Amino acid sequence: MLPQLIRASLIPVSRVAFRPVIEGRAHVPPAGPVILAANHLSFLDSFLVPLVAPRPVVFLAKDDYFTRTGVRGRLIGATLRGLGAVPVPRGAHRAAQAALETALGLLHEGRAFGIHPEGSRSRDGRLYRGRTGVAWLAFASGAPVVPVALIGTEQIQPVGASFPRPGRVIVRFGAPLRFGAPVGSAGRARREATDRIMAEIGKLSGQEPAGCYNELSGGG
Repeated sequence: MLPQLIRASLIPVSRVAFRPVIEGRAHVPPAGPVILAANHLSFLDSFLVPLVAPRPVVFLAKDDYFTRTGVRGRLIGATLRGLGAVPVPRGAHRAAQAALETALGLLHEGRAFGIHPEGSRSRDGRLYRGRTGVAWLAFASGAPVVPVALIGTEQIQPVGASFPRPGRVIVRFGAPLRFGAPVGSAGRARREATDRIMAEIGKLSGQEPAGCYNELSGGG
């Protein structure tokens, strides 16, 4: 109950602070499992999507965000808990797979799960190639994937900024993408599905494609 109350109190605050222009909310299914795949320009992104989506959205967050000290650290931890974020360890391949398994469990519960397929934030504004974990989740869960474009969040909270500043952002939800059982090579099917998801995000965001991975994110 507490996460719902915290989310409800944060929604009007975000409306005043960020004046979001929200498009395509009707594309998000009102119930059942769904994956919201968004571009990643700012630390703010994982907080903003759950606040503007028409239903609660769960993101995974590094476990150390929940245990940091100081005013900023405690504020981040409390906000993440309020938004229903799930702590996971980061680093090794085994940890990454464990995170995907956690996400799959959330989808099996019929929840909305948010993910940034690029991994780390884009530092130059371009849209980087997506990691195939998003397609793995789509195939394993059968959940539709809603592409999401965040525009302007890098101006609200640039890389290195401790706190967001007032401004205006645009959030666009695209039409759901549905994927049947993979045909042929599983790896190739995941790659093709991920590329399709990223192409739709790019259409919504208008970002220039980088054509490569964001190497800061690691993984494959």
